[in-house]
Amino acid sequence: MMLNLFKENVRIAIGSIRTQMLRTVLTIVIIAIGITALVGILTVVSALENTLSKDFASMGANTFNINQYENSTRRRGGGEREIINPIISYPEAVAFKNKYKYPFTETSLSFTATSKAEVKYEATKTDPEISVVGVDEHFITNSGLETSLGRNFTGFDIDNNSYVCIVGSDFEKGLLKDINPIDKTISIRGAKFKVIGVLKEKGSTFGNSQDLRVLIPIQVARSLFTAPRINYTISVMVAKKEVLDQAIDNANSTMRRVRKLSPIKDNNFGVVRSDDLINRILSITKYLGLASWLIGIITVLGSSIALMNIMIVSVTERTREIGVRKALGAKKTTVAFQFFIETLLIGQLGGLAGIIFGILIGFGIATAMDFAFVIPWTAILAAFFTSFMVAIVSGLYPAIKASQLDPIEALRYE
Repeated sequence: MMLNLFKENVRIAIGSIRTQMLRTVLTIVIIAIGITALVGILTVVSALENTLSKDFASMGANTFNINQYENSTRRRGGGEREIINPIISYPEAVAFKNKYKYPFTETSLSFTATSKAEVKYEATKTDPEISVVGVDEHFITNSGLETSLGRNFTGFDIDNNSYVCIVGSDFEKGLLKDINPIDKTISIRGAKFKVIGVLKEKGSTFGNSQDLRVLIPIQVARSLFTAPRINYTISVMVAKKEVLDQAIDNANSTMRRVRKLSPIKDNNFGVVRSDDLINRILSITKYLGLASWLIGIITVLGSSIALMNIMIVSVTERTREIGVRKALGAKKTTVAFQFFIETLLIGQLGGLAGIIFGILIGFGIATAMDFAFVIPWTAILAAFFTSFMVAIVSGLYPAIKASQLDPIEALRYE
């Protein structure tokens, strides 16, 4: 019985929507705009979060770096005097590696020799925009990198200053196109290097391509690129996540000993955990998510007012019809339910249109900005719930108004 009544109400609601097609379409569009704004922004935010998580997870979650600064220069108090940390020199980096013997850790030293190298293979050469990085045998694993072809450096390669190199994946598309790069000889600054490996594609992070680089043994890089004040990066991977905090504390005190800092002095170097950066960035995207909710709620509020307005107009226009129904024995609840179903139908149609448009817009923006697109189930559920709530809130007053009409007065209404 209830199911038949529900079906009948849905049929009446669809008939009523058809008779007021233009008004209904405009209301659906208003609701859809609000839901589109909500779903679109949440889709882009979740795509951004997904991309960042992938980028930083590949760095290796259990790693930390010792750099010149933590993030940027810190300011003391309200004054303008910046703390200038000394660079991490090669002797300091080596001293740290020799002294730091914490269990389950592997220390890697590296430095960017240049970001404007020109690399040649036979008669072909690249644009001078290749990064050359001096590394040791632990650099690749500590950086969360992998080789798609060939092999990693061995301790033998590093200790014997072998002229071997590992290239980024872009070399397979450019300089070493259509040939097997392994065992080919490329030259950097006149020095010849044998390619022993190709890195897996990493893409670009914040506009910097990570696939246009050549890794060479650290001592070879030091002899080829003799710039003054080279700043070294110390990277430590911890095999067991449980000891990460203790390993960082130990590294901190080791570096203080290397720099001979007295107990009252602050650190003049930065310890950066790989998961710190992602947490900081994800906290920013959280604010973006809140902003999108705010925009969505404001737009949805406007659409709920529009929906309530159309339903009140509908009640007024159909006063005579309501009178006939009540005179024929329709209960208050039956009349209220009929208008309520109508509002719900319009709300859900608007929600559905908004979800489709929102995902399409989100997908378009994510694709254009090279974000890893994911279907935002949270946003879809939120949109369905929001459009449902809009319909309930907007439909209650007109439904109650319709159910309380006096049948005699309603029948006399022209």
